[in-house]
Amino acid sequence: MSDQDTPDTSTYGAGMGRTPDFFEDIRRVGALKKGPLSGRPSDNALSKVPRPPVSRDTIGAWLRGERFPQRLEPVWAVLQEIRAESARQDLLDSPADGGSGESVADLLAEDRWRRAWSAEQLRRKLSNQEGADRQQARKALEDGEQRARQAALADRPRPVRYWTPKRLGVHPAIPGYPAGQDGADFALPSYVPRPHDHRLHARLTAAVTDCESLLVVACGESCTGKTRTAVEALAAVPDDFQLAFPADADSLLAMLAADVLGPRTVLWLNEAQHFLNGSAGQAAAAALLRRLDTDGPLIALATLWPDHDRTLTSAPAPDKEHNDLHRQARALLAQAYYVHLPPNFADHMDTVRRMARHDASLTIALKAGGANVAQILAAGPDLVTHYERPHGPHGVYGKALISAAMDAHRLGVTGPLPLAFLRDAAPGYLTGSERAAAADTWFTNALAHAQSLIKQIVSPLQSVPHSSGMGALPGVVSLADYLQQHGRTTRQLLCPPATFWNAATHHLTSPDDLNNLAHAARSRYRLRHAAHLYCAAGDGLALWQLGRMRERSGDWHEAERLYWAAADAGSKYALERLAELKEEAGDWHEAERLYWAAADAGSKYALTQLAALKKKAGDQAGTERLALQAAADGNAYALERLAELKEEAGDQAGAERLYRAAADAGATYIP
Repeated sequence: MSDQDTPDTSTYGAGMGRTPDFFEDIRRVGALKKGPLSGRPSDNALSKVPRPPVSRDTIGAWLRGERFPQRLEPVWAVLQEIRAESARQDLLDSPADGGSGESVADLLAEDRWRRAWSAEQLRRKLSNQEGADRQQARKALEDGEQRARQAALADRPRPVRYWTPKRLGVHPAIPGYPAGQDGADFALPSYVPRPHDHRLHARLTAAVTDCESLLVVACGESCTGKTRTAVEALAAVPDDFQLAFPADADSLLAMLAADVLGPRTVLWLNEAQHFLNGSAGQAAAAALLRRLDTDGPLIALATLWPDHDRTLTSAPAPDKEHNDLHRQARALLAQAYYVHLPPNFADHMDTVRRMARHDASLTIALKAGGANVAQILAAGPDLVTHYERPHGPHGVYGKALISAAMDAHRLGVTGPLPLAFLRDAAPGYLTGSERAAAADTWFTNALAHAQSLIKQIVSPLQSVPHSSGMGALPGVVSLADYLQQHGRTTRQLLCPPATFWNAATHHLTSPDDLNNLAHAARSRYRLRHAAHLYCAAGDGLALWQLGRMRERSGDWHEAERLYWAAADAGSKYALERLAELKEEAGDWHEAERLYWAAADAGSKYALTQLAALKKKAGDQAGTERLALQAAADGNAYALERLAELKEEAGDQAGAERLYRAAADAGATYIP
């Protein structure tokens, strides 16, 4: 919960003739509804009263005094409905509570709420302008609380030698012996070292010796040996180290909050995009960067595909910086030591041949021909053949399931895929005659085909293990990462069918996944599907995007209503746009209030706009103070504005220095 949504515990006093305290009074109304009014009207009914409607959770948060509404009108509409219910139950003249001496009518008087809301809004504005207080970090957890949180972690660190290559995510290899021989179910071929392995080993050894905290990123295409490279690098880590393997971004955040990543710890981030995407990923990236700045040695070992790396590290255009979805991940990865893996073993085939004399798996890979040893070992080409050339009566239906999974992953779905989603998406990937020929059991048979074990080691669609505990998660699957990459390459110019978008709307639940698919639909001009996906996501980001779509269609009234709803849901982007609209309309006072609210939510863009407002008002000192605050983390747009101020003040050297800093930060136009 941000400072904007957190009630102040100080009171202004609620007695007659004094300014009422908003949060104290709203909690009294909540108690009135819960007690004398017997829960009527319900939160569900009240959520439909404001225009646009709000969620039931928002109503509950308001009446518990946990959230401050950006506008008075929605909450006043709710209070009017509660007043009407009080009148129906003949309670307006009854005491509001046991000790205040006020009636229910006094508590629900319109003037009282306008004064209370205005006073709280003023207090927040003054508090925001203090600046430093807003930036204070949360207080450190008490030692006892830390110990309790550490004990409650689902993914606790374990000794580094406890972890097996299989548990750390290494692909099993094709066995060089008949199925079932020796009872082995996980073949691990001999490791063929390459020059990057020697460099990585030396770098890790130095980090341990110098008590350094280090982030290593092994970057390469699917099935090129990223995870195996990282596993082999653990040989440079002493036996007394612990290894922490979080299940997801939330688990990583919990580890960092519980302070379990102490010195002499390895943090394992296989497929690091799963830990760095979305709002939780941004929070995890910021927290991990702070941890890397403290005591070591702490070694974070991450793997990334090149396309994910480009997504996470590419800066937005200067005019899009306020919509920067990967700022924290980019800052984290900028500190990383990168190991770029070559796509094959073309320069090391003599070593492969020599080691294959004593390794059955390598022998089989060599017989397949070519230098793509790692891909052949992981059965990558066989997976593609199974997909591209489906055989048998059920093959074409299995291919449809795999195609839908490919499209989901390449367009932004990061979590497991519900089987119901694949079932409902599949018809759009089939011809009319194929659909007509489908039996009642088509989905069961198609799923069996898509889960066939290839070369005894890997399936196209795979079960998803519980993040903690035994067994597989019911009703979901994941797509083999080699096929994910194949889909990104071969299907990048294809647009999914309508059944895909409809199935995603009905069956996916992650707001991040739904927002990513909505963005993809919008960029492909599937605007109706995009709107449905944003509605299904339902968070602040989705409401803001819906507002943008309405604004672009010329429906300014509906756009503004959606922006307000997004702002109430915590979207800083909606606050920015509302402030811009107020500024364009000449309402500078309201624009300033909204810019401050956006700044409080973390918007650097809002600070630059506040600086511009101060400049228009002739407040030179305020302008420079806000511009400096916005430019503190290298924001290119803010650096440009600060440079302009220096230039106008005659400080040419200072202006040139800041213009150069803006260019280094990504600015493409310097006056």
